[in-house]
Amino acid sequence: MVETYTPECEFNVKAQDFELKNTDGKFYQLGELVGSKATLIMFICNHCPYVKSILEQLVVEVSVLQKKGVACIAINSNDSSQYPEDSFENMQKISKKFGFSFPYLYDDTQNVAQRYKAVCTPDFFGYNADLELLYRGRFDDRKTSKQMSANSSELFKGMIEIARTGKPPINQIPSVGCSIKWKVSE
Repeated sequence: MVETYTPECEFNVKAQDFELKNTDGKFYQLGELVGSKATLIMFICNHCPYVKSILEQLVVEVSVLQKKGVACIAINSNDSSQYPEDSFENMQKISKKFGFSFPYLYDDTQNVAQRYKAVCTPDFFGYNADLELLYRGRFDDRKTSKQMSANSSELFKGMIEIARTGKPPINQIPSVGCSIKWKVSE
């Protein structure tokens, strides 16, 4: 496991379109998934301990965000040939086990992660209604917060602020996680 930090937010960069396979077996484009007030794109995976530590709370908070007009999309870009736990079949199992109310898309070519400049799992990209980047921060401070109450993470508060005001949250602390598992060039 290589601990990696996300770079600072590149404000107002437009979201990149994509077409990826969801755990339901259907393909979706970004335009089909955006929210009326904001859109959250999350690069996650199945095996990362950082993702595992927030997953239950993330699922709860995402369901609330969705009710507030924030679309939430998860993407797994890890190389499943090196990390079988991140395979499409295991994505389907995790999605079902945790009751994902959001699409969990498979970026098997890793092109989407490269275009977004995603670096780790989890890596959060929060966009306003015009799909302009306003948040690139962490979920919360896992080191100091042993037990978080629902709807209290930095990510949740940031996305609510974007949905309400269309403006970025002032304080954004980079996310930390496992590096994306890139395919080895042959």
